[in-house]
Amino acid sequence: MLDVKVIRENLEAVKRAMLTRNEEIDFMELLMWDDERKFVINKNEKLRLKRNKVSEEIAKLKREGKEPLSEVLEEMNEIRGLIQEHEKQLLSLESHIEDFLLGLPNIPDSSVPIGKDERDNKIIRYVGGDPKKFFFKPKCHWEVGEKLGIIDFMTASKISGSRFVVLKNEGCVLERAIISFFLDTHKKRGYKEIMTPYLVNRESMLGTGQLPKFAEEVFKCVNDELYLISTAEIPVTNIYRNEVLNEDNLPKKFVSYSACFRREAGAYGKDTKGLIRNHQFNKVELVKFVKPENSDAELELLVLDAGHVLELLNIPYRVFLLSSGDMSFSSSKTYDLEIWFAGDSVYREISSCSSFKDFQARRMNIKVKYKDKKKKFIHTLNGSGVAVGRTFAAIIEYYQQEDGSVVIPEALRKYTGFDIIKSK
Repeated sequence: MLDVKVIRENLEAVKRAMLTRNEEIDFMELLMWDDERKFVINKNEKLRLKRNKVSEEIAKLKREGKEPLSEVLEEMNEIRGLIQEHEKQLLSLESHIEDFLLGLPNIPDSSVPIGKDERDNKIIRYVGGDPKKFFFKPKCHWEVGEKLGIIDFMTASKISGSRFVVLKNEGCVLERAIISFFLDTHKKRGYKEIMTPYLVNRESMLGTGQLPKFAEEVFKCVNDELYLISTAEIPVTNIYRNEVLNEDNLPKKFVSYSACFRREAGAYGKDTKGLIRNHQFNKVELVKFVKPENSDAELELLVLDAGHVLELLNIPYRVFLLSSGDMSFSSSKTYDLEIWFAGDSVYREISSCSSFKDFQARRMNIKVKYKDKKKKFIHTLNGSGVAVGRTFAAIIEYYQQEDGSVVIPEALRKYTGFDIIKSK
């Protein structure tokens, strides 16, 4: 959430920032509500001073054994009624202001390239060298997996509908192996493992920015007013909602495995085959709580941590800095990691690493307390560490053999207990 004071003091700059996010926003109504809110607060403060003065007069008369005049009591009741009326006005105005602010995306960091969409993203680096050459035409992961008997979309469709998958046999073991490998690797780099609920309340969804902007993308349990999470970022970031953290305890770094649920309502025709855009998938998430002055450096480290697991799997990937028009709603700066998919000979997203600066912290009221007793809103960061299903798919494609078998990357073998998946 943006600060209305920042908007007021930097109105033209904020307007320009919104335009870089493909958002043309008229702030006149917001500023009008804020002006009215200040006016009502000022009126109420004057009324409270008057009420205190009249209260003192009434108390003095009672101490002297005298009954207050009816006019004085009537004035007191009138003041009390006006204060209550103004408080109702304030609640309404503050609700309007909050709704407006909740709909505003974050301001892009000054280092973010200005652009309309993904075509304006900037390639930062390639990691892992050139993709290996195949001496046969590599297949896509769903073809290889179905022939090996480890992926079953037909049964999943019968059970749940489209965009779900049933994993079988060695496929189940490989999925669990990837999750355990990711968790163990990130814990060695200083992240603490945490497991949180998959169902969260509306306040949690508002806190990280999924609501109200992306209501159509989430699965909601109507009877209980609970939401299925689309990423572990949501519950993990909310663990410190309405708390103040001491600067000595920062940064706080968490790694969390969770199942994730997305309606993918706006993804028609985009990578709908295979494991790329399912409604349910597994992911390992990295979340950081950091001091504002350290968030830029912590984002760069986060990208390295996410990429480290891909390097250990020996699959090439590349890093993009997203343009202002391609970033997520809450992000101030985002790097995407894209891994090589041999079946289609393309790079596909496997992780997004973002700094939200104080955008989420304002929504959740999370602050850091410094040694000089000053408090600031904390900065939050998160990144996929990384998407499990997409890693599964990339491994199947990159390590497939001409006979249809799949070699297990060396880093995973102690978790799988086998080094190859062969046709039965």
